[in-house]
Amino acid sequence: MNISLENLNNSQKEAVLHTQGPLIIFAGAGTGKTRVITYRIAYLLEQGVKPYNILAVTFTNKAANEMRKRVNDLAGNIAQEVKVSTFHSFCLYLLSCETKNFGIDSNFLVYDMGEQVNVIKECIKELNLDDKKFKPTWVANRISRAKDDLDTPQDMNNDCQSKGDFYGKTISAIYELYQKKLKTYNAFDFGDLIMQTVLNLQEHPEILSKYQDKFQYILVDEYQDTNHAQYILTKMLAQKYKNICVVGDDDQSIYSWRGADITNILDFEKDYPDCKTVKLEENYRSTPKILERAWNVIKNNTGRVPKQLWTNNEDKGNINVFQNFDENDEATRVVDMILINRQNGYKFSDFAIFYRTNAQSRVLEDALRRQGIAYNIVGTLKFYERAEIKDIMAYLKLIHNPNDNVSFRRVVNVPKRGIGKSSMEKLEYFATSKGLSLYETLKFVGTDIIPRTSLVAMNSFRMIIEKNVMTIFNKTVKEIVETVIEDTGYIRELELSDNPENKNRIENIKEFVSAVEEFQRISPDKTLSGYLSQIALVTDIDSWQDSEDKVTLMTLHLAKGLEFKNVFITGLEEGRNEEEGGLFPIGKSAYNEQELEEERRLMYVGMTRAKENLYMTWATSRTVFGKPHFNMPSRFLLEAGFTEQLSNRSARNVVNNTPFRYKEDVSYAPIDKVDDNDTYKIGTIVYHQVFGNGKIIEKSGSGDNLKLIVLFSGGQWKKLLAKFANLTIIK
Repeated sequence: MNISLENLNNSQKEAVLHTQGPLIIFAGAGTGKTRVITYRIAYLLEQGVKPYNILAVTFTNKAANEMRKRVNDLAGNIAQEVKVSTFHSFCLYLLSCETKNFGIDSNFLVYDMGEQVNVIKECIKELNLDDKKFKPTWVANRISRAKDDLDTPQDMNNDCQSKGDFYGKTISAIYELYQKKLKTYNAFDFGDLIMQTVLNLQEHPEILSKYQDKFQYILVDEYQDTNHAQYILTKMLAQKYKNICVVGDDDQSIYSWRGADITNILDFEKDYPDCKTVKLEENYRSTPKILERAWNVIKNNTGRVPKQLWTNNEDKGNINVFQNFDENDEATRVVDMILINRQNGYKFSDFAIFYRTNAQSRVLEDALRRQGIAYNIVGTLKFYERAEIKDIMAYLKLIHNPNDNVSFRRVVNVPKRGIGKSSMEKLEYFATSKGLSLYETLKFVGTDIIPRTSLVAMNSFRMIIEKNVMTIFNKTVKEIVETVIEDTGYIRELELSDNPENKNRIENIKEFVSAVEEFQRISPDKTLSGYLSQIALVTDIDSWQDSEDKVTLMTLHLAKGLEFKNVFITGLEEGRNEEEGGLFPIGKSAYNEQELEEERRLMYVGMTRAKENLYMTWATSRTVFGKPHFNMPSRFLLEAGFTEQLSNRSARNVVNNTPFRYKEDVSYAPIDKVDDNDTYKIGTIVYHQVFGNGKIIEKSGSGDNLKLIVLFSGGQWKKLLAKFANLTIIK
């Protein structure tokens, strides 16, 4: 085996060749981190290190598999004995090997979150506690965080006792009973896999010594994402030989909400004073201008190691910042830019759209589907495929057509009404025998067929549908949706439930109300029938997704580790005040320095995903739950160097008065005062910097509210607010 290092730069070589003693590699975005790790493992093998003496740990199975494949490609079959795994799989391996020494039943189970919550529900019931006050999933999350910190039930109890936190003391009691039940059931949860490994190694120093001798060379990927338990585990394993290499980037630490502790990477040099530090700063992904703007943002963080990415890449492409009137204008602009750039040879798969929250995807999806553009959403369902949206849609379909048995089955017990499987089977049997729909059958069945409790619940459901059927022509679609949400108690149940995903579900329902509001504003057929028809037609375009050439949509958190030629970061809006948080930085994080720094790191991650073109967008108005909210541009745009300053006036003044000026390499839509209607007459030929030449074919309003419909030479027409459009009069 002869490993060539010729295709490594000097810093990468330095990291690969340092084989003895502690090493920290600060690997910036796009600097070849995985290449360095795999070459380092291959070089250790070439230097005579036994493969079974090497341990490499990372966070995802995908990353572990990729690392394993690359090492095998470099070093051949000998690399198969190198232990490459995730933290959890490594601990599962160690616990399984040491069941006899640790006093563990070899047939132990590993519980997932759902099973964990079910055991906690048992504990809450046995302790005669109110599960509304002590929500099982919330309790499960707090117990998981305690395990991340290696806190036992007694540790939690003592801490809460010293703080006078009696609510926390009750959580510690649940935690204690929960651990006893896990032992009875012979099970570990995911937090236990690491915590029990650490505790058992601490109690059995001879076993720890065995694994220290076995894994004399340790590599930890994404070290900035480690929690306290993972930090202690790796420190214990490396204690004897100190051949530990950690790789990460403090500027990309974005997971504190799930236990990651950025101080682990920042304090590595304190833990190992004789460590060698290597910084990988040559970027192979992005253009110089993208790296410059990203640097302008991240340098504002105080809790970071000084470093700056640079590149020899060609200085092509552009950074484009677009101010939009509202979220629909923003979505249309994004899609238009995708279509325009397709003419430059890009595929749809070369484009990614990032957003801060999942609820933002709806309007973007609608805009993509209107143009027949195939897309993939990473890590989440498409907006109209989400369970809560399909539930509300099922109610609307049933109100429109009470004989829709599919919709009936979906929501007759949603929210839960206590209707059991047996009662539904009896109802369906009777309906089939009489040739009736399920809804019609409810008018004829009695307690001789269905138990009274279930029958009362079914009839309560029927009355909700019937009430709305009777008023279908007297209410707007939005009013029907709001009535359904109120009468069914759908949101109330989500608020009372213990599922941590319910906050997102509530946000999605609010976004759905906004979508209906938009339908009523722009559609010629404003009836419920018209709305359902529109949605059916839009959804049919999903067949486009059979193609591999698709635009990618995802939250910024999921974008880490990926790259695209063209990246859109949407919703770059600041909150108006501490009570009304913005989108990015999100919520009240702008008023908490630690949270703000993490939001800034998230922005940095998003910007450095772009290889050639970066588009950043914000909307001066965004509809939330059917009501418009006026916004200011995110501070991150200012920090990136795109504005001279941010106005400290109200959001409305920013919309009306403040020109949003950018530097020369930025495309933008300035806010300029326009003349009265005489300036833009029907038939006037105008020029738009994006869409080209066009003719004004319709207009409405006046002054700042003057709206124009322009038919452009490409055949597409656009509805524009004149003061934002930056049109040039041709003739």
